Amino acid sequence: MESFGGEDASVVAPLNQWRHDASRIFQYYLDRVTPLPYYRWLGTIILAAIYVLRVYYVQGFYVVSYGLGIYILNLLIGFLSPLVDPEMGNSEEALLPMKGSDEFKPFIRRLPEFKFWYAITKAFCIAFVLTFFSMFDVPVFWPILLCYWMVLFVLTMRRQISHMIKYKYVPFNIGKQKYGGKKSSSGGRGSRGD
Repeated sequence: MESFGGEDASVVAPLNQWRHDASRIFQYYLDRVTPLPYYRWLGTIILAAIYVLRVYYVQGFYVVSYGLGIYILNLLIGFLSPLVDPEMGNSEEALLPMKGSDEFKPFIRRLPEFKFWYAITKAFCIAFVLTFFSMFDVPVFWPILLCYWMVLFVLTMRRQISHMIKYKYVPFNIGKQKYGGKKSSSGGRGSRGD
C-alpha cells in the first residue's frame, strides 16, 4: 500500500512542478508586455482578426460570437466607468470632482486598461478554441443576433455617455493639456537688442 501512495506522489510532483514552471514563464512574458500597450493591443487585434476569419470560413459559431460580443460589451462598461459610481453615494468622499471649485482628482477606472486588455485577449482565445468543437455550433439566424447586439450596444453606450455628461468626467487620457499663454502683440518693439 505504501509503495502505491509513493508512486502516486511521485507522479503528481512533476506535474505540479511543470504547472508551476509554466505559470512562471507565462507571468514573465506578461510582465514584459505590460509597458507596451500598443503592441499588446496590436496582438489582440490580430487575434480578433484570426477569430473573425475562422468564424467566416466555418460559417458557424454565431452563438459563441454573440456571447463574446456581450462579454466585451460588459468589459467596455467597466473600462468606461469610474471606480466609485457617484450615483450610488456609498462613499463619504466622491472620487470625481462635482463642482468647478473641487480639487482635481484623476479618473480611476473600475476596470484598468491592462485587465481590460487581458480579459479581451483571453476571451478571444477561449472563443477561438470553442470554434473547434461542433457542439458549440448552434444553428441560429445570425442577423437577429447581430441586430440585437447592436441595439444593446447603442442603448448601453447612450446610458454610459449620459452618465459621463451628468457627472462631468472623461474616461480617456488625451495627454497633457497645452495652454497658449499670452501672446505679445507688440511684435519686435519690446525686444532688447543688447
